[in-house]
Amino acid sequence: MSYLPQLALVAGVMLLACASPGPDLMAVTSQALARRRAGLFAACGIATSHALWATLANFGLGLILAQLAWLYGAIRVAGALYLIYLGIRMLAGLRQPAGQLEARAAAASSALGAYRRGLLVGLTNPKGAAFFGGLFVTVLPAHAPSWAHAATVGVVTVVSLGWFNAMAIVFSMPRVQNGYGRIRKIIDGSMGTILIALGAKLALDR
Repeated sequence: MSYLPQLALVAGVMLLACASPGPDLMAVTSQALARRRAGLFAACGIATSHALWATLANFGLGLILAQLAWLYGAIRVAGALYLIYLGIRMLAGLRQPAGQLEARAAAASSALGAYRRGLLVGLTNPKGAAFFGGLFVTVLPAHAPSWAHAATVGVVTVVSLGWFNAMAIVFSMPRVQNGYGRIRKIIDGSMGTILIALGAKLALDR
């Protein structure tokens, strides 16, 4: 039996999910505006988290979280606190002198730090478990072979890597960065506020 239609559907839904605005996209673009290398590593961190969520979903994590409300709640609270923390850091940077801010941006945009930030943003998003669990249960039949499940994880990873790395390249272009430099405070203030709002919404959601 061919599973190409199912894999194509997974790719299409995953692309739409990646393109929708959210913490994942903000994590990548904020790093890319500082340095392209940081944006690319943040994109790899996000893609790694998606691959992990997809792998766990193949083992029925979505069903487990549906039965263990406390575990889902713990992930939700952790994700909310991390988003609020990132938002506060961005707002705090608005008061720093330009030289000090550039030094901190260079340190924060290190490859490992950017990858870790992308990974944590992706892993602390409880909607990842619900999304991948629901997607795989809906798209793949119960009797699907192991290779089909492995292929879906591969499709998810490739789509995530492709989209977020493309966003990192776009937002690290000189023209975009020059524009960002002129209105940095407006962009950083907006991003920080949105991250705090997303964190608060995630904390209050049930």
